Amino acid sequence: MDDARFADTSDQDLLAQHVAGEPDAFGELVRRHRDRLWAVALRTLGDREEAADAVQDALVSAFRAAHTFRGQSAVTTWLHRITVNACLDRARKAASRKTAPVDDAERLDQLLEPHESAEAPAERQDLHRELLAALSTLPAEQRAALVLVDMQAYPVAEAARILDVPTGTVKSRCARGRARLLPLLTHLRSNSGDSVMERNRTQGPSVPPASGPRDAGSSDPAAVKGGGGHA
Repeated sequence: MDDARFADTSDQDLLAQHVAGEPDAFGELVRRHRDRLWAVALRTLGDREEAADAVQDALVSAFRAAHTFRGQSAVTTWLHRITVNACLDRARKAASRKTAPVDDAERLDQLLEPHESAEAPAERQDLHRELLAALSTLPAEQRAALVLVDMQAYPVAEAARILDVPTGTVKSRCARGRARLLPLLTHLRSNSGDSVMERNRTQGPSVPPASGPRDAGSSDPAAVKGGGGHA
């Protein structure tokens, strides 16, 4: 439930209050940004458990490192950067362990959110599955750039701040990623010519339901794993 005390408090002030010892300030930051962080993690990693673990790792890191924030970027940019780095670390570790390509239709089906599975047309579900399967073939850095720019609709400059790389690097990663995806997704282009990435932009799926009793408003960043709520 929203905490009315923080309704008019900026993200930066919330972080400062957390550093000063306010027990609920970080929980409010989590509530505001959890869903979008989850969306980025899920699409970057393509696995619900890995994504949940990455977001939890990121928020624990942010919780502990809040005192190092110097206001040189927006708090949300800072949180996204920590989350993307956590995702890339997990993706690299997974790549080093992988001995065979993943081709699991059931696992891809689990990436569809419950409301999509129940309500979205079958055509969109199939498109979503094929898009996620294609994204999973890209190197982690290209995947992260495409998720931010083409699926989450971040401007290139903001994606560059999140990834902590020059804008040219983001553009290059996106271009290389799109070139690799094109042969895999050409058959999914609509008659109107809209790109498949455009048609799959969303406001970000909801965080998966809790696996056990948790206080979603807790200042404990670990509560994000499996937590609910909307930013």
